[in-house]
Amino acid sequence: MTDQVRITEIEHAPNRRQLLRAAGAVAVGGIAAQAISTSALADDTTETAPTELLVARDDAPLGARLQGVQHFGVTVQNMDRAYEFYTEVLGGTEVFRDGDFQGERIHNTLLTDQEIVARERKVNPRTLGIPNLRDGAQRLDVRFIQFDNVVIELLQYRDADQPTGSGDSFAEPRDHMSPAFPRSMHICFYLRDDVDFNKFIRDLEAEAAKRGMNQVKANRIVTVTSEGERLAAPLSANSNPITEGLSDGWTLIYAKGPEGEQLEFVKALGPVKKRFADALTAHRQRNQNNGG
Repeated sequence: MTDQVRITEIEHAPNRRQLLRAAGAVAVGGIAAQAISTSALADDTTETAPTELLVARDDAPLGARLQGVQHFGVTVQNMDRAYEFYTEVLGGTEVFRDGDFQGERIHNTLLTDQEIVARERKVNPRTLGIPNLRDGAQRLDVRFIQFDNVVIELLQYRDADQPTGSGDSFAEPRDHMSPAFPRSMHICFYLRDDVDFNKFIRDLEAEAAKRGMNQVKANRIVTVTSEGERLAAPLSANSNPITEGLSDGWTLIYAKGPEGEQLEFVKALGPVKKRFADALTAHRQRNQNNGG
């Protein structure tokens, strides 16, 4: 599907047009579309605010011009598998899906920097994992998944002859996924206060295993040297509660998702919960003072 066709479709879809306008037509790590709630659209001052207020906001510090984090994106090898994990296992709700993105505009929007690097190195762009959306040899599909306080975007770059959703990814997954690598990112899920953290991790691994998602594995807080030892570790080793210092009340564990992506699960109680609440209040007050 060409960019011109894509633009024509958007022009005839009022809801999509509103989404693009509200999102500023750009999503970090994603495409030019975001899932903006009805209330967020209603709060969009570009539609309702007086001109003088808009001018004041445009002169405010950059942070005061933001509404917060809209979504985290993860590029996947198997879209259907990732979608099943984030909706059926972790309980997210699909906002919408779109796909078959191709053409010069979207190619340049997403891949300009990587293409420049390939030219400078005098290498085939494909060897750097750069798809050819420009000519349509590869396509991009996306699905947005809503959780209580954030959206996750699943992205898949596939060859044009691969079916949407169930086809193979254009590029091979990276072998080295240590969180210590610079540029590595992770998705952090916030557990409810009354949830048994250790049981949650056990149930997460069991549910994923039933679905054949054998890559879904959580770390343990005790030293293990094999997969057998990891599975045999006591239930209490499934989470790391911190009881001193500035992180007192923080509990966490790292895990891998079905695509090998880095996940984190946390709880924040007691002193550290208050630190986050106080920081949020201070952040909102500062933005209000700055015209945000």
